[in-house]
Amino acid sequence: MQVLLVEDEPAIADTVIYALDSEGITSHWSSTGEDALKTIANEQAGLILLDIGLPDTNGFDLFKKLRKHSHSPILFLTSRHSEIDQVLGLELGADDYITKPFSPRVLSARVRMHLRRVESQPANTPVHTDVLFQVNDEANRISLRGSLLDLSRYEYRLLALLIKHPSRIYSRDQLMEMVWENPESSFDRTIDTHMKVIRKKIKDVDPTLKVIKTHRGIGYSFEVPK
Repeated sequence: MQVLLVEDEPAIADTVIYALDSEGITSHWSSTGEDALKTIANEQAGLILLDIGLPDTNGFDLFKKLRKHSHSPILFLTSRHSEIDQVLGLELGADDYITKPFSPRVLSARVRMHLRRVESQPANTPVHTDVLFQVNDEANRISLRGSLLDLSRYEYRLLALLIKHPSRIYSRDQLMEMVWENPESSFDRTIDTHMKVIRKKIKDVDPTLKVIKTHRGIGYSFEVPK
């Protein structure tokens, strides 16, 4: 399955499926959040198209549940045009935010772009960076003291980058360019917000561990505990 489409409107689902099929992209349609979770638990998708307004759940809540099962790109496909919804979707770690009505050709092109990026990623073996953290690039997962951190796509990318280059200071602009697919579409304080969440998730595992250092006016670095 290349694409999992989570959409409750049959007419929109038909349009999306036809557009993707015309490009040779196979898809599966789930009309509810419950069905989407059952589907992704049995078969991984290369990419997920997710509506926000679903009959049985909120798309933002479903995003968090889907992320626990899959690290594939998730694109919001929704009629919600407000800036706050777009900010929330992108801050959660969504890879794209597409509003309705949309051009089927543009939608297919953006799906192909994200699928190509997934296919071009090398299948690396797990990387053991130190006795505390384990970074698995193949699964896009990071463990701390053997406990898997529940990270969004961008949280994983940020933390993995810092861990692999200890003591190196990255500016916010550098992190945005190296981690986000479309850095120009992100908002001010995005990096700070993600770092705050990452710190909390590390603290939940080890309250004494402070490995992400803020360099005021400069950026962030990962400092290996002594």
